[in-house]
Amino acid sequence: MSIAALLLGRGGSTGFPGKNLYPILGRPLMAYPLLAARASRYVDRTYVSTDSEEIMEVGRSYGAEIIVRPPELCTSQALGEDAFVHGYRVIKEQLAEEGRSIEFMVLLFANAATITGDLIDEGIEKLRADSTLDSAVTVSRYNMWSPLRARKLDSDGCLRPFVPFETFGDPKTLNCDRDSQGDVFFADMGVSIVRPHCLEHLEEGLLPQKWMGRRIAPIESWGGCDVDYEWQIPGVEFWLKKHGF
Repeated sequence: MSIAALLLGRGGSTGFPGKNLYPILGRPLMAYPLLAARASRYVDRTYVSTDSEEIMEVGRSYGAEIIVRPPELCTSQALGEDAFVHGYRVIKEQLAEEGRSIEFMVLLFANAATITGDLIDEGIEKLRADSTLDSAVTVSRYNMWSPLRARKLDSDGCLRPFVPFETFGDPKTLNCDRDSQGDVFFADMGVSIVRPHCLEHLEEGLLPQKWMGRRIAPIESWGGCDVDYEWQIPGVEFWLKKHGF
């Protein structure tokens, strides 16, 4: 049985051009999830799925095998879940030719650097300890971003609750304290460790990240994020320094 890490990173980001190769503490952003996969005690194969020659080159330099992603999975409208399924099928076929099967897939993003080998291993151990779990994913606690605080622009240009307050109970009992709704965890995209059936039966998974399946265990982290804007870079650098980089 093999545990394969699969990193997604396309070349055509529009919101933050070149983000996957952006220099962070002397390395390209995408190097950190590859370093985490390499540091894991359990991951034995690492792959990069991309359309970019530059990303391929960096992937090879960190010991990854390359999966050339089809053009239709490299657009701004293409879903990460479909790219993960494509990469999984390529890896499954390759390993089958070697007489091997997949125990877990370790799913990574090139723009999500807040991950370590220890966090990956913690997730793998959780799945091995509980066969009823579909996946284990890194989460960060962001109580300040509770759904209770979310707003949207109404047709009159004014802010309105994104979710009706009644969703949270009697509005008379609600308050503005950030911890009033209990802890709010977000999947921070550092890693998703999934059983193969999650990718074989993607339609059965929970939104918005259907590749995680339905029974999802947390790997508790802090300050995790996938980088979509330049202003996130200092926070990622802070996180990496706190973890010894």
